[in-house]
Amino acid sequence: MILYNEIAKNTSLRFWDENQPDTSFALTDLDLIELPGDGKRLAFLYIDNSLTAITVLLSFLKSPHALVLLSPGLSETLKSELEVHYKPAYIYDVSRSYVDGYKDCITTGLRQIINEMSYPIHPETKILLSTSGTTGSPKFVKLSEKNLLNNARSIAAYLPISSADVAPLNLPVYYSYGLSVFTSNAIKGGAIVCTNTDVLNKTFWSQMQHFGFTSIAGVPFVYEMLDRIGFTKKQYPSLKYFTQAGGKLTEPLVVKFAEYAKEHNVLFYVMYGQTEATARMSYLPPGETLKRPTSIGVAIPGGKFEIENGSNELKYQGANICGGYVTSLQDLESYYQEQWLYTGDQAKMDADGFVYITGRMKRFVKLFGNRINLDEIESLLAKQLNTIIRSIGVEDKNLLLIGADEPILKQGAAYVVKELKLHPTVVKTFVCETIPLTANGKPDYRNLQKMYEGL
Repeated sequence: MILYNEIAKNTSLRFWDENQPDTSFALTDLDLIELPGDGKRLAFLYIDNSLTAITVLLSFLKSPHALVLLSPGLSETLKSELEVHYKPAYIYDVSRSYVDGYKDCITTGLRQIINEMSYPIHPETKILLSTSGTTGSPKFVKLSEKNLLNNARSIAAYLPISSADVAPLNLPVYYSYGLSVFTSNAIKGGAIVCTNTDVLNKTFWSQMQHFGFTSIAGVPFVYEMLDRIGFTKKQYPSLKYFTQAGGKLTEPLVVKFAEYAKEHNVLFYVMYGQTEATARMSYLPPGETLKRPTSIGVAIPGGKFEIENGSNELKYQGANICGGYVTSLQDLESYYQEQWLYTGDQAKMDADGFVYITGRMKRFVKLFGNRINLDEIESLLAKQLNTIIRSIGVEDKNLLLIGADEPILKQGAAYVVKELKLHPTVVKTFVCETIPLTANGKPDYRNLQKMYEGL
């Protein structure tokens, strides 16, 4: 309960519901749920950013239970596979009127298992977040309340969060970036507006005017769209700062938004993080952005970066490093925090300690800020189509499916779009008669990348 208790100490905290724009709620005004049962149980929360869902989240933060935060947009097939795999004691999902093996419990959307299978959960484990965005992967990152609180405090130490702020939850809270917006503002900020309206919707800008948003958070795709709709051609009197993370924003756009911020006396923060570090690991101070537009900045307060000799892999040290991964019920029994988190990104560091990402060692692509494991995509397609399709990421903009049969590739693309709820334009196909192999017989993804780029 240490995170909840820290939130409860913030007497300035208020919640607004986008559907009740004239009424604010203190934490004590919310109808938190008294959860039945003894001991520590696992709960699946398919959670959006509505005030109702945030109230459920706070209720579980106040409880001893461990929470898995998941996208409500997952397909029912993926939801069922996860639930069979982990057998959670509680499920919160307003999109389903019935879940086999569960009974309605206390409030709309919350259900309790009928025949519970007891299994131990380590005392430190509080929140589990997916490592792979929307793929429905059974692999999760184990986060403790200390992870969450330390990272929230670090973020609140470098961002100008104050009790006068009005922060919209314009990113999903089941996503580590969105969750960090919630926790950092909940412990130090003022008003939090619970909204499922994103910044590309005209309603968001009406809400900004009504509530007086003081901050905006966005992934690269959001900033690309903001640029297209003319964000930098307008003024926003209430805006104090805006942040970007969830992937690399192009240098021209970093410069453009930094120049806008400087001209209008607001602050623009470029940040870098991973789910394994709870959220943020670095930030680029606004005063340095125009000088070093390609840098991810310096480590957050309490954190430290080093470059591994030989591989040039960026590694991070800090209290926000997770307690390992979960792929099975047995993994819930343990919690072990490594001294260093190896990020999977190659980097260099300048004489002033600013870090620059130079390459990637792990196989994943970030689409709309969600990290998608490419090996898991291949496994999903092999299971669905009974054939091998290879996949690579293209500049965190596209997911590329590669194979010899164009109709099968199109079928695979349609499946991925449907199951992962991606926009069709981000999933592309590339016909390759023979997949190149490395010396040890594995797919040569680097060579595939070069072949595609050479077209």
